[in-house]
Amino acid sequence: MRILASAAATSIGGQLVGPDVEFDGASFDSRLVRPGQLFIPIVADRNGHEYIETALSAGAAAYLTSQPEHAAEAGTSIEVADTAAALMTLAAWARSQSVGKVIGVTGSVGKTSTKDLIAAACASGLRTAANERSFNNEQGLPITVLNAPDDTEVLVLEMGMRGFGEITRLCDVAQPDIGVVTAVGHSHTERVGGIEGVAKAKKELVEALDASGIAILNADDERVLAMARHAQATVLTYGTSADVRLSGLELDALARPRFRVDTPWGNADVELATSGAHMASNAAAAIAVAGSVGVSLKAAVEALATASISGMRMEVSTASSGATVINDAYNANPTSMAAALEALAAMEADRRIAILGLMGELDDDVEGHREVARIAETLGVQVVATGTDLYGVRPTDDPVAFIGNFQAGDVVLVKASRSAGLERVVNELLN
Repeated sequence: MRILASAAATSIGGQLVGPDVEFDGASFDSRLVRPGQLFIPIVADRNGHEYIETALSAGAAAYLTSQPEHAAEAGTSIEVADTAAALMTLAAWARSQSVGKVIGVTGSVGKTSTKDLIAAACASGLRTAANERSFNNEQGLPITVLNAPDDTEVLVLEMGMRGFGEITRLCDVAQPDIGVVTAVGHSHTERVGGIEGVAKAKKELVEALDASGIAILNADDERVLAMARHAQATVLTYGTSADVRLSGLELDALARPRFRVDTPWGNADVELATSGAHMASNAAAAIAVAGSVGVSLKAAVEALATASISGMRMEVSTASSGATVINDAYNANPTSMAAALEALAAMEADRRIAILGLMGELDDDVEGHREVARIAETLGVQVVATGTDLYGVRPTDDPVAFIGNFQAGDVVLVKASRSAGLERVVNELLN
């Protein structure tokens, strides 16, 4: 979004220093600054103010600062009390200048994949922008708002949750017209006192919608469906018995879904390029959003047939040996683990193996991991644990060597919380 520095300064109560220039978008990472952007130095583990000169050298048009002693010798700055707070305020102001529709997406599982599928479906008929990667927090979401092109008609914003009030703060910036809740599961339960706390925190998105909005809820999740009681907005459901109803679900040899969808806008057969039965539910949410913003069902379904999702999320590749590797290593909780294991079990294979690492931020670490191990056993999946003994099997530091002869007919799932960094195992499997 193109903004005059003087207008930005006024909107955030800052002091403009230097020429009044126009900037287009923003970045808080000096390594990723594009020419013409606003640089926003965040004070965290590192002090972003130390990289102002780097950002200006990369072409930044202006920068925020809460530490004038770090000011560059030349260039335009906006002095504020707190750069992180100013980023949120500036994005909220920018959002208020936009006439496009904003879609907020949250959930314990599936929110990134659902965001990707919503963006693909909406882009088939409208100019659409969305979060890059998982820019879903109090830095990433406002940056996404500021980087949306001026002619954006639909902006899809993933909203993460690590505690109470966070989604409310994100909604204060995003001012969503439509809110999508995918699921309530055992994610970040340590921070909110269990799964009912997760439901309470996710409900903040529904509560943020006014009477003109639309709450799109997963009818197959009882905790999500219960949020309808707290909605001022119109409620639209999706699921196996819902306003947007999916039926006849089948999976191919790579567990890619095919299903029928019946909607208020018509009926269609849907095929997806992504693996996992749970992706059918995510696609139904995307169809519900696309229909709500006026995209034709035909266009949305055609777009979903070739839509890809963000990396390290049910990313299927073939190793040189002919074996299949599923990279789902971006994050994990017991709910997403169950979905990934079920997808693995649905694939044609001679041997099914799950290389699993630690799941973080659970209110009950032992039971959470043991439940995943029980699901794997029921599905006939061999668990190879690494970095933790919580699955009840002896962990190995070298899971690839532990597997041994890895060949065509084998399917290996790699999954853990982000902190485990198991993409290194995926790379070893593929190389």
